Amino acid sequence: MIPASRRAPERLIRAVNRPSRDLAESLAFSWVDTKEVRPAESKFYALLNDENRGPSTTIVDALRNYDIVPVIWSARDRVRQELAA
Repeated sequence: MIPASRRAPERLIRAVNRPSRDLAESLAFSWVDTKEVRPAESKFYALLNDENRGPSTTIVDALRNYDIVPVIWSARDRVRQELAA
C-alpha cells in the first residue's frame, strides 16, 4: 500500500507472477471486499508479469471491470508517476 498524499489517493498494489483467470477472480473479490472499508478514491493496481507470456485480454478486461488498474510489467513506466505521487 502507498498512503495517500496531497497529490494522489491511497494506492494498493499486488504483483502477479502468473496472471490467470482464477487469480483475476481472486483479486476482484478481494478488492470488492476491501474497497468497502477503504477511502472512496483509493485505487488498486495489479502488476502483471509478461516476461514469458503476456496476460490475455480477457484477464485484463476482467480486472478493469472491477476497477482494478492492470499494469503490464513491461509497460510499468506508464504508471510510474501515478504511483510515485
